[in-house]
Amino acid sequence: MGRTDTVTPVITFTEDALDPFVTHVPTRRWLTGPGLPVDGGLLTFDAVRTEGLRTVGDSTGDPGRLAARLRDQLVIGGILGADGRERESVLLDGLTGAVSTTHFLHDRPDLMRTRPLAPSLGTLVRFATAADELAALRGQFASYAGRFGPEAVAEATNQLLAIFGTDPQGRPAPFWTITAVIRPLALVAGPGTRSELALDLPPRLLDDAFGAAAIVRFEEVDFPAALTHEPTRRFLREVGLPEDGVWFGGNTEVQLPTLAEYHEADCAPATAPLPPGADRLIRLGRLVEDTSLVVDGGTGAVLSWGERDAALRPLNADVSTLAFTLWLVHQERSLDAIHDLTDAYDQLADTMTRTLSAVDPVACHPGRNHWPTVFAAGVGGGPAPGR
Repeated sequence: MGRTDTVTPVITFTEDALDPFVTHVPTRRWLTGPGLPVDGGLLTFDAVRTEGLRTVGDSTGDPGRLAARLRDQLVIGGILGADGRERESVLLDGLTGAVSTTHFLHDRPDLMRTRPLAPSLGTLVRFATAADELAALRGQFASYAGRFGPEAVAEATNQLLAIFGTDPQGRPAPFWTITAVIRPLALVAGPGTRSELALDLPPRLLDDAFGAAAIVRFEEVDFPAALTHEPTRRFLREVGLPEDGVWFGGNTEVQLPTLAEYHEADCAPATAPLPPGADRLIRLGRLVEDTSLVVDGGTGAVLSWGERDAALRPLNADVSTLAFTLWLVHQERSLDAIHDLTDAYDQLADTMTRTLSAVDPVACHPGRNHWPTVFAAGVGGGPAPGR
């Protein structure tokens, strides 16, 4: 039976506990020696800590309907989602030492498939450690603490790709490529000491990504009196927002209206009452059909207004993190063309959520799930919504 080492935070096994499940000698050495980490931001091994080694066949209770190559695979843990819940199960091949993932389909085990994750446990632990150290800016990524901008992003990406590229089997599994090119994007913007918003975006970040002609910067005459939050006014004047982005369409043809003015001038009679304070909510554009993007004129908070369900929901901390979100989605589309990121669609969506939550916890807070839901439904896809 497995045991948890009380001196170091790892899970190890006795030789007897590995029989008859693990015959691969290097894997046996790893499990009786270095072991598996107890705590990690990306992986969990609670399955072996709490239940010991068990096969996929035992876990489904219906091994006869499983593909033969899956039945004797060992369930050793899982990949954690951005919300801390297990998203996929991590499997170990006791004969070869290879590690893969699967989604359990208890009603249809015959449809279960595996995806490669790492050629060995040692490689898996090394890769996961690198990802965790990047997220915490410690260990081999400690030098990035306090560094922000495109150069930091590029260096961290290359460092991760070099680590993951040491996989002796060749190109790393898609999960690690996604991690390497998406997670460092959180380093592009630092805390908003200059802007007095959540983030200080690098100069020309949006211009370089979308093209200068596609960025709308507003003038004082465009702002309604209700927009009193000066950092927001300054950001919209000096930095601006993309006129059209994935899942966002801005209204640039008229002065920015309050939500009350917009409904009075441009909409059919409302199917639901406007939210309290609609005269201090400034409409920046449309997210999706029947959903407006608004900013609180007094606080700068960015919210969504669902016109059908009359729901006002937090969306982003402010316009700086909204701009980061639109830039993040744009970057994902560009990177997908190079790395085929959408081949592992669900893993990409969760990595996008992790990256956004690193700079804007408001956007991914439990119960405030617009962006995580959008990522899961269509990372990088679809046209910009109408205005």
